[in-house]
Amino acid sequence: MSTAKPRAWPPRTTRARATRPRPPAKQTAQIPDAVVGHYARLLDDSGIMPLIDAELGPRPGPPGLPIAAVLTCLLLSINHTGKATLVEAWRIAAFCLSAAARHRLGLPDVHREGIHQVLASSRRFYRAFDRLTTLLDPARHDRRARLPQHQADVLATAWEHDDPAHARKRELLQDIVTALVLTPVRWAKGRGYLRHFRGDVGIDTTAAPVFARPPRARRSTGELIASTEITAGWHHSAGNGPPEYGYSATLTVAARTRPALGSFPQLALGLVLDTPHKRIGANAITTLKPLAALGLPAAFAVADRAYTDQQPGHFARPARELGYRLALDYKVEQRGVQGSVHDSPLIDGSPACPLMPDRLAQATTGLDDAAIRAPSEELTALIAAREPYLLRLKQSANADGAVRYQCPAAGTSPSVTCPRFDRLHQRGPSRPAAVDLTDARQRAAHSAAKPRVLPPQPDLKASQLPKICSQHTITIRKDDLGHLDKFRQDLAYLSSAWIGTYKSVRANTEGINGRLKGHDLDLGDAKNRLAHGRVAQTILVALLVTVANDHFLDQWRHIHELQDRPVTLADTPQAPAQPFDGIPPAGQSRPPPAP
Repeated sequence: MSTAKPRAWPPRTTRARATRPRPPAKQTAQIPDAVVGHYARLLDDSGIMPLIDAELGPRPGPPGLPIAAVLTCLLLSINHTGKATLVEAWRIAAFCLSAAARHRLGLPDVHREGIHQVLASSRRFYRAFDRLTTLLDPARHDRRARLPQHQADVLATAWEHDDPAHARKRELLQDIVTALVLTPVRWAKGRGYLRHFRGDVGIDTTAAPVFARPPRARRSTGELIASTEITAGWHHSAGNGPPEYGYSATLTVAARTRPALGSFPQLALGLVLDTPHKRIGANAITTLKPLAALGLPAAFAVADRAYTDQQPGHFARPARELGYRLALDYKVEQRGVQGSVHDSPLIDGSPACPLMPDRLAQATTGLDDAAIRAPSEELTALIAAREPYLLRLKQSANADGAVRYQCPAAGTSPSVTCPRFDRLHQRGPSRPAAVDLTDARQRAAHSAAKPRVLPPQPDLKASQLPKICSQHTITIRKDDLGHLDKFRQDLAYLSSAWIGTYKSVRANTEGINGRLKGHDLDLGDAKNRLAHGRVAQTILVALLVTVANDHFLDQWRHIHELQDRPVTLADTPQAPAQPFDGIPPAGQSRPPPAP
């Protein structure tokens, strides 16, 4: 018989083992009150707490811990550990805050010597977060149990259908996400850091995996058992990597295409978390709508082929209505001649002259992605030879979305010469003029240097001619192209302007994705977001992106503000500098309060 003394510990029940908090293994450093105050101010400036309190309303019983305190501790946990987990946030609340900080957040003191008191403290912390997720969940259920698939499918419909009560909760959750992510953006705009931002944005979808098993069949009965994440799915990336089980995060990123205009912080401007491969275009528009209210300009919206494939009413048309021009890419089978409008061919998203040589029109037909990413000299020459034949923009879209295009042979400075146009519009031969052959501009402007359109012989009758040939301009309305309107873009595909815009913005977008899945903050690690449920995952991802925006803004400010400031004698150190230990001085690692 063993003579070991019994441990002074609570009874070893299953629930106690599963929920017992683990104190820090070593003495934990106290978080400076300035950092706590910074993230408490960030939460206050976001304006989400009045929305949550209004939805929560008066409830019977003890009030519990403030939800604002739990969210602030989650922000601190992400900032200091890179993890958006409740256990790390509770440890900070219990062991890493000063008495003044706890008083400010409304957190009671924790009796660290009593295990029952410590356990009760953690339970109150978890219940406060549970109140928030219950409040915003249109399909509340036990998130710890794996339901039969048919029951989970019924619950999952609450995230899909148009029931007013469910739709209101979904919209409230998205409003909270948008307010959180845009708070550092509002700070940056208010301090003038975005004065060089011209409105170019990149839109992309990245995986947000979850710490949950996918659906599987029960071995004993063969019954299909759902995942604890009932609305999650397999996210397939464009690369060759394996799919990831979880959600898809749609991100809109502030991008730069004109480096000479100045620098600004690269920030995430919007976030939507959704089931993978659903509502791709609609989620992108959801991220773009708040930017106009924020007073940000609208220029080019650059998106990959997943967005090109969306129906025009889901992405292309709403984006143009918001003032954005589009720069898009295509799949292999979508390149080349994509259709026609008013008998003018649509070639790689641009309406063109009906008499463009077939070799130029089919220059990109059947080309794979490798040939597009690194164009050969022959392809580059064909793309350059295409441009004079493209219809020229005469008038931008009006309130109804109608755009006017002009024949390339019309106007005072045509890009091609066309016998058909001269015959129909009675344009006589131009009078000879002296040309300075040493002036490249004069040589290029001469008619002999421009491509000549070759109509068929004999030519078509006037009643059979395309519309652009019988008149100087055509008007393309938003319904004229039908489903082909999703291919139309505002830069000639693979032209130098398109490459400069598309590749620059895509590089900025991939850069933000890489920083969000880097060493300090890793959105791609499911272990950093352990809470189950779509509401919990949405809030935790939003908090991660918010802290990332705060870090991006802080890093940019420390680099560029110091460069912009003139060096004075007072700025020159009068004593030898001490070795830098990697920890910024307390109270100086974040922007000053907003004015």
